[in-house]
Amino acid sequence: MRSTSIITEKVAEEPLGLTVLKIAANPSMRRAGLRCLKSIFYYFFFLQYKFALFPRLVPVTSVDHPLDATIPFSPWWVSRYLDFIAFWVRLMGFLLRTYRRKGIGPVIDFLDSMGKVYAFAAQVYTKNLSTTKRPRYLRHPRFMLIHGTDPHLMCIPSLHVMVVIRTYTAFQGIIHSLGDTQRFAPQLEEVKQGAVAITEAILYVKQHSINCIAAAMYAMTCFDQTLFSPEEAHTFVSRLFIQSKKPSPQDSTLIRNYIMERYTGFLTEAAGASSWEEPLVQFLRSFS
Repeated sequence: MRSTSIITEKVAEEPLGLTVLKIAANPSMRRAGLRCLKSIFYYFFFLQYKFALFPRLVPVTSVDHPLDATIPFSPWWVSRYLDFIAFWVRLMGFLLRTYRRKGIGPVIDFLDSMGKVYAFAAQVYTKNLSTTKRPRYLRHPRFMLIHGTDPHLMCIPSLHVMVVIRTYTAFQGIIHSLGDTQRFAPQLEEVKQGAVAITEAILYVKQHSINCIAAAMYAMTCFDQTLFSPEEAHTFVSRLFIQSKKPSPQDSTLIRNYIMERYTGFLTEAAGASSWEEPLVQFLRSFS
């Protein structure tokens, strides 16, 4: 009989390299991994560099919001920000170690869905690019990596936020479908909080505006409302900056309220739109 006792191991402790090896060693997971990588490189890197080299192909909109100024530039958050890829890879390692062969199917589905997230977001990027003001900070090699590899033209919707939302909601869906919600409650809370922390880090290192967060949440509801419903979106936003000294409690409340208000606005506008991305494209064009 399978154990139903609560597991205490942390997802963050999963060896990243071992997870990659496990995926590469299995033909089905390897193919799924390659499909996912192909999607990431095409829809994020190739398209972004193409548009950077040929700037007249697609309009670019600056999407900063006045409340962004209440969030101080905090370069020491860069490590947390850059953890967003390892964040979802480690989750697959946890599933494979915990479920063994039973975990292969969920991992393949997860990899395929992650590739689809990138393609989904590109439906906006190919119509209207977006950017924000970010400091030219070069005192840390990780910021040199960011500035050297990211042309910063794909802000709405934020793929970083879409990825971390997909990670924790997919995990929630997997353990629920396997009857293990209670057993893995500590890990689910850990991954949820990790998604919130990375989202905060994105704002602290000035890679995105709060407008980008609302847009990413809206995109994820359109992508899979069964996993990221408006109720789940409200829960996610309610966790932002609740343990932070800066921004202030008053500004943090304004930020959370605005994100949720803008997210709800996108959903309302979608009811009369011809496609899911139309409210985001119209929002971008409203800045001009």
